[in-house]
Amino acid sequence: MSPDFTLQSAPIYLGTLAGAFRGWFDKQAYSTVLILTDENTHQHCLPYFLDQTGLQGKCIQAGIPSGEGAKNLRSAEQVWQAMQAANLDRKALVINLGGGVIGDLGGFCAATWKRGINFVQIPTTLLAMTDAAIGGKTGIDFQGIKNIIGVFQQPAAVFVDPTFLQTLPEREIRSGYAEVIKHALIGSPELKQQLQEGNAPKLPEDWTRILRNSIAVKVRVVQEDPTEKGLRMLLNFGHSIGHALESLFLNSDAPLTHGEAVYIGMICEAQLSGNQALGQAVWSLGRTHFPYHNIPTTTFPEIRERMLQDKKNSSSPVRLAVPDEMPFSLKVIEPTPQDIDRSLGLYNRLAGR
Repeated sequence: MSPDFTLQSAPIYLGTLAGAFRGWFDKQAYSTVLILTDENTHQHCLPYFLDQTGLQGKCIQAGIPSGEGAKNLRSAEQVWQAMQAANLDRKALVINLGGGVIGDLGGFCAATWKRGINFVQIPTTLLAMTDAAIGGKTGIDFQGIKNIIGVFQQPAAVFVDPTFLQTLPEREIRSGYAEVIKHALIGSPELKQQLQEGNAPKLPEDWTRILRNSIAVKVRVVQEDPTEKGLRMLLNFGHSIGHALESLFLNSDAPLTHGEAVYIGMICEAQLSGNQALGQAVWSLGRTHFPYHNIPTTTFPEIRERMLQDKKNSSSPVRLAVPDEMPFSLKVIEPTPQDIDRSLGLYNRLAGR
């Protein structure tokens, strides 16, 4: 079975696991297979995966807690300990079965184990299917800063099976929907038109066309800029402010999902870009999907401080990457602290109506 996309050396398959994974795996010669899950994917996704792939009884299982709070050095150490206990050599394979946390952390642990062993991404969330599992970014959070420790390492393969979306609560679907909107705005008028047609689809077959167009945007950008020296910064649209918000509220009584934070970030960053059409598009595509979250003005200074830790900032100013007028065109802006505060205030007024 031929891959639907190839990104550098990584084949990406879109469809059910039964044909794609077995056909790929049977051509490999791995000494040991370790599969990483959290408690949610262990319960809801692992049985389907083992049934579809025929790996029941043929792989070692390891687990970490679910959620962004687990993407840290402590969890990485637990995974490395599992790798050591399993005697993984350099011909072993790690399978990351889960969302962005599993993929980022599992990929990072594999990329650093014995200077790098192969890993496979099997995303089980919309967020991971359309974004996190594709592109070779791996990493963990450190001292409250998202993804600040990590490496670029392409997976051996990526298998995107929309069947897993049926295991997700509505809020997790919504979280991934923000990344689909982002891809539509930075490079796919066709995807934008699909999203304007109605509500998010429900069935796996309904998702396939949206996923294909969304993945195509991610693949093209990463192909042109694999290590984020230029165009790939465009994939961070909404993330500079979004990551700051996500980190800020992570341990609060009302934490934001990644997608909820990124959607707020896209509204703010579009306003900072001065592109009214972009701002209107962000609002129209997401306003019925994302609830309003008030951002207290007292948190604005801390949000700005967290933005200064963003990996795109090569010097002291905050640098934001936003879509320009043409598809796959990039505009980099350096807003002042006052600009950022005004954009956050605009979100509060706009979404709080």
